Amino acid sequence: MTRTLRLALATCTLALLTACGGGATVIVGDGGTSPNPVPQPNPSPNPPTLSCSTAGLAAAATSRWPVVCMLTSSGEMVIELYDTFSPATVNNFLAYVSTGYYTGTLVHRVDRDFVFQGGGYTSGMVPKAALYSPVLLEDNNGLSNLRGTIAMARRTDPNTATSQWFINVRDNTALDSTATQRGYAVFGRVISGLPVVDAINVTPVYAYSSTDLRPRVEILTYWVRRIQ
Repeated sequence: MTRTLRLALATCTLALLTACGGGATVIVGDGGTSPNPVPQPNPSPNPPTLSCSTAGLAAAATSRWPVVCMLTSSGEMVIELYDTFSPATVNNFLAYVSTGYYTGTLVHRVDRDFVFQGGGYTSGMVPKAALYSPVLLEDNNGLSNLRGTIAMARRTDPNTATSQWFINVRDNTALDSTATQRGYAVFGRVISGLPVVDAINVTPVYAYSSTDLRPRVEILTYWVRRIQ
């Protein structure tokens, strides 16, 4: 079964809705239902710094877009956000950022050489409730799911994205909107930290199913902050 078909089939059943982490799970599957064990706690639960690096700030200064700095237990990623192309999606993401919602959340799915996803669970695979209503899908915006881009996860229903995001580890144009299918809304790109993308990509996972790919050790998102 191809990944594209898997995504189309990976909707949450009624029994799994409480494990769906804010209603954004086509890119995630069930993401944490019993009796599967949860990932081991990260040995470094506290952030090593509360500010973006000098290199990250320098990268942000070269961008004409809004920029956030995301510190994970695997390293720092600096992401520019394309508000001209995806205004509703960017505004939604920045609203979550401004509240500190992503602090202490997990990268809870790592599908090697495809995508990794976060923004909906805290340590122990505890679902985190969404703060805002789902955002309208902005998939036909001229942006493509290319390596290093960030997009919104959702259920099969197009307009169900809330807090969960994913980063494309490779070019995934099959996730783009076409004349016959809805796609996934790209709203930004990693401009500093691609080695971190690659490091997360090779994280060992528990492969319970084609859509339940939890890291064996928790990957923490320590914080996400707007820096420009």
